[in-house]
Amino acid sequence: MINPLKKKPRTHFLQKAPEKPDWLKVKLTFPDPKNNPVAIVRNSLEKKKLNTVCESASCPNLNHCWSRKTATYMLGGDICTRRCSYCDVASGKPSALDRDEPKRVAESAIALGLKHVVITAVNRDDLEDGGAAHFAETVEVVREGLPDCKIELLVPDFKVRPESLEIIFQCKPDIFNHNVETIKRLFPEVAPQKKYERSLDVLKIASEKGFLTKSGLILGMGETVEEVKECMRDLIGVGVSLLTLGQYLQPTPTHLPVKSYVLPEVFQELRIYGKSIGFKGVFSGPLVRSSYHADEQVSWNP
Repeated sequence: MINPLKKKPRTHFLQKAPEKPDWLKVKLTFPDPKNNPVAIVRNSLEKKKLNTVCESASCPNLNHCWSRKTATYMLGGDICTRRCSYCDVASGKPSALDRDEPKRVAESAIALGLKHVVITAVNRDDLEDGGAAHFAETVEVVREGLPDCKIELLVPDFKVRPESLEIIFQCKPDIFNHNVETIKRLFPEVAPQKKYERSLDVLKIASEKGFLTKSGLILGMGETVEEVKECMRDLIGVGVSLLTLGQYLQPTPTHLPVKSYVLPEVFQELRIYGKSIGFKGVFSGPLVRSSYHADEQVSWNP
């Protein structure tokens, strides 16, 4: 069921996105409808009443990822306390945390036989710890059921509260992921409740604690290639090892308009540049998202 809050306009714009180029059009077919892996994942999630960023953020890779029996679990409900102009997750006043949610995430991951679990959450600025303890509890029960499973946490900035970050560090995720999302100049327009420096601080602290850190950028929102490279250097400067670069796709006419569809050759150029300045892995392409083939990103190094 679509949250009605998603229908609220995100910006003053009313501009339909330009037609997608061919490289952004994806179609999957399944020879055996009775053994459709997308349906298997959907049924598992619906049975456990779980949210995913795949659905809430209208990710273009939903069918592809679910066909691989992977999904990114989204904790804390489906209402975010922040209102970014590009994001399709509903914004408003969230409900109380569902205390049974960590257990259901673990049960779903076990049922799907996942070897790499990505767990994220909506921003919960209404909570004293920003939802950090809820993350930690989920990691604990997933590890109990899947001791050999890699756990990647895609976390908000927690407003860089030391207590919240320490809760995350104590649960020892295999990958600490926090997306900077865009270049510094665009933050006031794209993510007014976030701060570029704050995101860098979160990643720096995690890197200094010895965690494998990861971040991501969405392109096509008005940035230049040089600004992207500058941001990449900033991320290297705070110790980030893994980077994802993907194309912004405008969810509705009232969201931030797409400024450009970045050519595949530019994504390739940025991948090569990222490797040259020290990233251990750069996953760069029009349809790449932070969790896209996350299980492969750790060792992805063509």
